[in-house]
Amino acid sequence: MAQSIPMPRRAPTSDNGSLSPLAKSPPSASTIEYASSAPMAKTMHAADGTEDEAIPSHLYAKLPPNFLTRGPKGDVPDYLRMILMSKVYSSPLNLVETPLMYAANLSKKLGCEIYLKREDLQPVFSFKIRGAYNMMASLSEEEKRKGVITCSAGNHAQGVALSGQKLGIKATVLMPTSTPSIKVNNVRRYGGNAVLHGDDFDAAKAECLRRSEAEGLTFIPPYDDPYVIAGQGTIAMEICRQIMDPSTVDGVFAAVGGAGLVAGIASYMKRVVGPQTAVYGVETPDGDAMDRSLKAGHRVLLPEVGPFADGTAVRIVGEEPFRVCKELLDGVVLADNDEICAAIQDVYEDTRSIPEPSGALALAGLKGYIIRNNLQGSGKTFVAVVSGGNMNFGRLRFVAERAEIGEGREVLMSFRVPEKPGSFIKLHSYLLPRAVTEFSYRYNSPDYGYIICSFYLKGSSSRTGPPTPTERQKEIKDIIADLAKLDIEAADYTENEFAKSHLRHLVGGRSTVAHERLFRFEFPERPGALGRFLSVLKPNWNISLFHYRNHGADVGKVLVGLQPPPNGGNGGSVADLNAFLAELNYPFVEETANVAYRRFLLNGTP
Repeated sequence: MAQSIPMPRRAPTSDNGSLSPLAKSPPSASTIEYASSAPMAKTMHAADGTEDEAIPSHLYAKLPPNFLTRGPKGDVPDYLRMILMSKVYSSPLNLVETPLMYAANLSKKLGCEIYLKREDLQPVFSFKIRGAYNMMASLSEEEKRKGVITCSAGNHAQGVALSGQKLGIKATVLMPTSTPSIKVNNVRRYGGNAVLHGDDFDAAKAECLRRSEAEGLTFIPPYDDPYVIAGQGTIAMEICRQIMDPSTVDGVFAAVGGAGLVAGIASYMKRVVGPQTAVYGVETPDGDAMDRSLKAGHRVLLPEVGPFADGTAVRIVGEEPFRVCKELLDGVVLADNDEICAAIQDVYEDTRSIPEPSGALALAGLKGYIIRNNLQGSGKTFVAVVSGGNMNFGRLRFVAERAEIGEGREVLMSFRVPEKPGSFIKLHSYLLPRAVTEFSYRYNSPDYGYIICSFYLKGSSSRTGPPTPTERQKEIKDIIADLAKLDIEAADYTENEFAKSHLRHLVGGRSTVAHERLFRFEFPERPGALGRFLSVLKPNWNISLFHYRNHGADVGKVLVGLQPPPNGGNGGSVADLNAFLAELNYPFVEETANVAYRRFLLNGTP
């Protein structure tokens, strides 16, 4: 007789229909193929033909015989059975499955059916609770009595802490002394014993392993354990329960750090749905350990990783996840920080929730996959796992700054214009009707002026889909060619990280401008306001400094340096300036005497 399998409780369908329709009940244990001969689709091979690493059998020592199956090179975990028998749905955790939400706005924008698996709605705002709880609930009574230990400053730490609270297991979490207090407090709030040790993660991990051995505490790894992988794999089981027909899913995308998540998802999808549903891991270009490892045929240790998507900032993938991914993963997609920011915005627009960078990584990869493979408008069905929602509030500024660039709608360009009256309005008139979001300039030479400017491409807005790479490059090429005819030299800096991170904030510097007056203006932030401001400037006045940036507020702010003609001639008198300010009718503050202006923007000023 088939063993009874605990199944997850269903989450209620939302009134607005955002939760995808639930499929028919999943097949029972008696109807699923458990035999070791069950086919395992092999869709990814080592790029260079390097011999595979040995099976990490030391990780299987605590698995009971019914959780093992015969593989080509020896016994390996039977992840289908382990996922179906996962303890995450049992008491005392009683996990309720997270919603699979239809992303209506994004689906319309891309012309595909996009679903978001909302792991950011877990009790610890991350999928990590699944693997941690499944492993801890599977410990022996003696192991539970002694307690567990782990080393983490992120989502895994909170998953272990809450699991310990639910199971009555003392959970010790080693964290570097530099860990932000909010993360330390979260571990303690869930009942974990947060211990700060060492200046960096390596020192904390060394102490964690020392205490584990000395005190007999069971180490709970974040990804490199069969029970952890199986716990994460329950996400795939829920996806198949929640979508009307799992066989219609063309691809599932999941973020890759240590790779426990994507290994668990692939293990279930390939066995239950079949090889026709692709499973892709998503990494950042500066955290591509899995991509490099698959190409090399063995695990590759990265010298360093980028910190933005810190939830997946892992230098080397786990042994067991890598073994699984070599067999089952269809590939790895890379998504950069700008694309992640755009994906965070997409999640917000469809759900009014803000995922952390690594939580939006899968969606960023999914979008890039669709665009780069010309699948916009194809109607294909894809699922992205929103893996976490523990956003660092301080990162929201960067996200807002980069989201539109990551979407492909906004570009950052430099312009060299003739240093003569009317050049600004000529450039701005050409850019219309494109919305200008940034405009920075400082007088430096009597011949030419250099401007940094960001703006939306023609027809792009937050309500339209992103242009294809071909469309984007064509418009930029046309802009450069058209402006050359107006004696304006243009260059695209959108992919220039130095320009995006630093140069745009440093344009200008000290300059010697006779009779310069500096004003800070405010005006309602609405279409055409910047153009109106430029149009009323006296044509014989020289603009020696100009800085504008759309910050999303209802009031636009412009810093302007004006150089009226000397001796008050040709409309350059104080009276003329006052008349201009009255005509403009915008609130302003004169900053000519401001000590910061005189120290950083004027030559010869202390």
